[in-house]
Amino acid sequence: MTEYELPGLSAPVTMKIDRWGLPHIKAENLPDLFFAQGFNAARDRLWQIDLWRKRGLGLLAADFGPGYLMQDRAARLFLYRGDMEPEWAAYGDDAEMICTAFANGINAAVDQVLAGNMPMPEEFSVLGTTPAHWHPEDVVRIRTHCLTRNAGSELARAQVLALADPETDLLRAPLNPPVDASEWAVNAGAGLPAHALSVFELATAPVTFSPERLSVTLEDAACWSRVDKAKTVVQAPSMEGSNNWVVSGQRTASGRPIMASDPHRAHAAPSLRYMVHLTAPGLNVIGAGEPSSPGIMAGHNGHAAFSLTIFCADQEDVMVYDTDPADALRYRYKDGWEEMETVSERFAVRGHPDQDLDLHFTRHGPVVWQDADSNRALALRTVFTNPGTAPYMTSLKTMRATSFAAFRQDAGTWGAPSVNLVYGDVTGDFGWQAAGYVPRRDGWRGLVPVAGDGRFEWQGYLTSRDLPYLDNPAQGYVHSANEMNLPPEAQTGPAIGHEWFEDQRAARIADALAARDDHDLDSSTALQTDTFSPFAPRLIALLPEDVPGADLLRLWDCRSDAESAPALLYELWLSSHLRPALLALIAPDPDLRRFLAPGNIPVVTEILEGLHPALSHRAQLDKQGARDALMRDTLAAALQEATDRFGAPENWHWGDLHHGWFDHALTPVKAGFDLGPWAKGGGNTSIMLAHHEASDYRVKIGASVRMVIDVGDWDKSVWINAPGQSGMQASQHVQDLAPLWAKGDYVPLAYSENVINEVTVRTVVLRPAQN
Repeated sequence: MTEYELPGLSAPVTMKIDRWGLPHIKAENLPDLFFAQGFNAARDRLWQIDLWRKRGLGLLAADFGPGYLMQDRAARLFLYRGDMEPEWAAYGDDAEMICTAFANGINAAVDQVLAGNMPMPEEFSVLGTTPAHWHPEDVVRIRTHCLTRNAGSELARAQVLALADPETDLLRAPLNPPVDASEWAVNAGAGLPAHALSVFELATAPVTFSPERLSVTLEDAACWSRVDKAKTVVQAPSMEGSNNWVVSGQRTASGRPIMASDPHRAHAAPSLRYMVHLTAPGLNVIGAGEPSSPGIMAGHNGHAAFSLTIFCADQEDVMVYDTDPADALRYRYKDGWEEMETVSERFAVRGHPDQDLDLHFTRHGPVVWQDADSNRALALRTVFTNPGTAPYMTSLKTMRATSFAAFRQDAGTWGAPSVNLVYGDVTGDFGWQAAGYVPRRDGWRGLVPVAGDGRFEWQGYLTSRDLPYLDNPAQGYVHSANEMNLPPEAQTGPAIGHEWFEDQRAARIADALAARDDHDLDSSTALQTDTFSPFAPRLIALLPEDVPGADLLRLWDCRSDAESAPALLYELWLSSHLRPALLALIAPDPDLRRFLAPGNIPVVTEILEGLHPALSHRAQLDKQGARDALMRDTLAAALQEATDRFGAPENWHWGDLHHGWFDHALTPVKAGFDLGPWAKGGGNTSIMLAHHEASDYRVKIGASVRMVIDVGDWDKSVWINAPGQSGMQASQHVQDLAPLWAKGDYVPLAYSENVINEVTVRTVVLRPAQN
């Protein structure tokens, strides 16, 4: 047993660490509980949360030098700068107390590390830095790690429209509901450079390290003002999504509901998510959150289980301004000029004097691009600027709800990101609620940049009270997978969103949930780890009869399991040959093609099926035999590549090419921090999303956390969090869960005290410091 005496505690707290690295924290009151959660977050993830804080507050250059000055400036443009009273109120009556206790707990751990009583994470030693102390406001003021949308897509669409047409842009981002041609009349993005949002990209990018960046001089600091100095395009929407569902007890073998959750995010070492169990009088919650935030966002509270996925509402707009040729800080608004607000900020820079840089804001938001030659400027309007939009923080309320009505009420102040919330409890109550602040737009639908001259203003927000929900639906289940799930009446009112994940995950989940009335934990874990590739049967059906390799694919069950030989051929064909070849036909101009790559798989499939005649004609696939030739030639090339790289088909395994991989930011400076590889099944459209690019086939986006909750018999619940719970390099829990995760396995989610005691391998006791 390990003990620490800590100022700030009022009573002892016990932390029992189980064999999989999950801490079960028990306190005598809520302030001590969240103090201990902060202490534990620093105990296990101090390097990670310290870096996140410094990135979000714009404090990187103080530690790492001039190469980070521009990223600091970008981050500060998107800090919450409003009043704290409505900010705290949005997350609950005790949110300020919780965040204060949480920050104090982190600080207590930092003090222990600095005093030598706890180990200093290796990353600090490599870079010659130390962890910093937190303020309570730091927990909520940072906005740049939130998944909002769709500013980058607006700019990319403007680029495509300048080179082609709206239908071609469907290869980049399909629209549902569709829009008519009049929508593009509001486009103010003509002439904007492709890098016009590079400041926003930099603000929201993870921190990177390299010897070159760490050695930048102050004179060259401005060179590091983009995510990648060579990057000149805005990428297609991220594949970061999620799956979740609740099955009513009416459809389960046990008669108890089942809740399943597997959020899909970028993989990294340490993992984005952290599993924790928090117990104090009146609270007993267990599940997944982020180590830098108090509470949990998905899991259960001993009465109800809850989870979330991204609901693809549009929470951003790109605003374009004409600026005064005589004064670049004035912009046209209605019948006159308005002055940009200028905020001067001081930035500490390692090895150099402090630097003063100006930040500029219009009435709509931070200015991220200006051009003196064209007298234009661009600002980003985002929900970030409003109280209540700190990512996931409304979970402090929803995690305590014990009825679906209360859950929906608590979600009324859920600002960002926009989410599908699902709920199920021991009484049989269950449901789905879309939540988030969604701008009310009048006269446009948020798909292209618009003029910031007053013609395109938000008329307040839609909130969860205006968004759709399902309350105990007769079908006996609710689910979401980032699909377009707006009911018809919500598709014709104010624009909510048009860019959804139509990758068939949601349809396959719904089919599986509707197919039986004896669901159990095994059926949900099997569904979470389903590797079926839904577009494979459709593409294989289009292959001509006499193509070498086609017979292997026709005999395949279309499951991209790690051991599968046909999966290797199919995925090479689709990712490295078929999609690039089709894009080259549709967009021979490389300036256009770079915005469309790699090509949306559903739309690629539909083009080959003839469902987009204009695009088929553009690719000349409407000519006799052209499609057969494309399919034949690309499959032949894939067959040759597979043979050259892996030998005869009997030696092929998808997992030999497709690897689970967890990047660590510090690896370019010192090797050995990355984790992997592990042979991995799944693909870009399977329920078990394992997203890869053709450049290396490493799985860098998918579900690192998976949970399946038995609602009522809590100790039967299971989970996994890859690569492991800890971020301490010397810990056994850095990557112990990754091999299980790669195979689709789970570990028990202990909840009751007797079961926790059975799996506890280490106990940490926190005691109040003696005066």
